[in-house]
Amino acid sequence: SAGHPAAQNEADFAPAAIGLIAGANVSGNAAGYQTTIQYINIASAGNAIMFGDLNEGCRNGSGLGSATRGVFALGGTDSDESADNTIEFSVFATKGKSTDFGDLTANRFQHGATSNATIGLFGGGWVSGSVDNIDKITIASAGNATDHGDLTVARRGPAAVSNTTTAFFGGGYSSQLGALSNVIDSVAFASSANATDFGDLTATRQLLAGASSSTRGVFAGGQANTIDYITMASAGNATDFGDLTASRTYAGSLSDKTSGVFPGGISSNTTIDVITIASTGNATDFGDLLYAGQEATQCASNSHGGIS
Repeated sequence: SAGHPAAQNEADFAPAAIGLIAGANVSGNAAGYQTTIQYINIASAGNAIMFGDLNEGCRNGSGLGSATRGVFALGGTDSDESADNTIEFSVFATKGKSTDFGDLTANRFQHGATSNATIGLFGGGWVSGSVDNIDKITIASAGNATDHGDLTVARRGPAAVSNTTTAFFGGGYSSQLGALSNVIDSVAFASSANATDFGDLTATRQLLAGASSSTRGVFAGGQANTIDYITMASAGNATDFGDLTASRTYAGSLSDKTSGVFPGGISSNTTIDVITIASTGNATDFGDLLYAGQEATQCASNSHGGIS
């Protein structure tokens, strides 16, 4: 992306609003899926910087974060290209190699993930077909995920956003219905229960990205450059927000309570887009990834809308 600011200085490490982008599928890379973890300062436009490495290269997974930890469900990995259940975590304040966290309840990829300050949820995905599972972890305590409930529609490739009490999963593809979905589900963090219908996106799509402040959730991309938003306190359909700088699928997503940042994705090369969540309008250029981040969907931040 041309004209972006200079890369952040290494001395600026451990910013208040840090975002991690883990793994990717880089076309033509003989070494397989990427293990690299990159980071950005969400509050300050600039290029991504090296943070560390996953234990295994991955793509098509998902990520979430508390104020201290970024957690990555790896999706498809070098050892199991179709689906994997591995979860790893990094500490935002410490560069280096990630640590094993535990396992999802089943192998799958193309899930959506979001969290509040303590609980992380992974929803949907794909094994031999779309799944409706919602898995739950306690972010501060490593261990295997447990069942939290089900989405209203089994689907792969949903995006997820949250405030401190509720997670929202939007879009995806249902193999059972043979169609893309525009459904937005909501599910409470505090109690294990099935999701309920919240409303609809402005269009059906999958493999989109989600970012949120404490009041507004934003869904971006997925076979389009469309950006939608919801007001999380009020059930209803999404409203048009604006457009990404280019159409893309498999983009990552990060946010603090002010900005939503969308790195990589197919058709985006190394581009990182940014929006101001409280306003509407088209995305603008934030900077560049270290390499073309196709399927770099394993992203986590320490200051998103689910953290009070």
